[in-house]
Amino acid sequence: MTEEQKDKEFLNSEDQHSTNSAFESQSTEGSTAGDTSADTTVSPSDSPSEGASSPNSTSSLDGSAAGGSSVGEDSELSPEELLAQARSEIEELKTQALYRQAEFENYRRRTIKEKTDLILNGSKSAVTAILPIVDDLERALPSMKNADDVAAVAEGVELILQKFLKALAGLGVKQIETEGKDFDVDLHEAIAQVPGVPDEQKGRVIDCVEKGYTLNDQVIRHAKVAVGM
Repeated sequence: MTEEQKDKEFLNSEDQHSTNSAFESQSTEGSTAGDTSADTTVSPSDSPSEGASSPNSTSSLDGSAAGGSSVGEDSELSPEELLAQARSEIEELKTQALYRQAEFENYRRRTIKEKTDLILNGSKSAVTAILPIVDDLERALPSMKNADDVAAVAEGVELILQKFLKALAGLGVKQIETEGKDFDVDLHEAIAQVPGVPDEQKGRVIDCVEKGYTLNDQVIRHAKVAVGM
């Protein structure tokens, strides 16, 4: 082999080596670019999800914050509004107080009128019950003047008396019993003492000088009695 052939073969081997190096370099760059593009492709897929979740959460937080602020604005009133509300409540309370005062004043006047009527006309029922007794006495009086039978007159008076006592009982008036009763300071008034009585009659009512009466179980007149000593 000549020197010229050796030089050509050396040049061909160098060209092939450079070509392989260039091909390898291109392959390496292509793979690197592919990896980079793959990374780039993956990153956007992840990024939108993060971005999507972030706006939603932000909007929800903004919404809740806006709702809370609206509630706070509704619950919080300005000083002028609070003053107006307080004045309205005061006027309402004043109106209620006036109504209560008017009702009490009407009640007081009605009570006074009823009490006055009771005082002035309280004896109406008693007078109504006694008037028939007065009529009987007025009719009996002329007969008594011209009567010859005293027993008949006494019987007539007795009937009128019983009628009168019955009318008093209807009004709640009762006689206080005295005969054979122990002396009671709440019912009896001792106007005389009778000495020398048996031991079983000592401290007892011996005689009743004037009868006593109760009205609805309340003493209106004590019985005047003589007490044994």
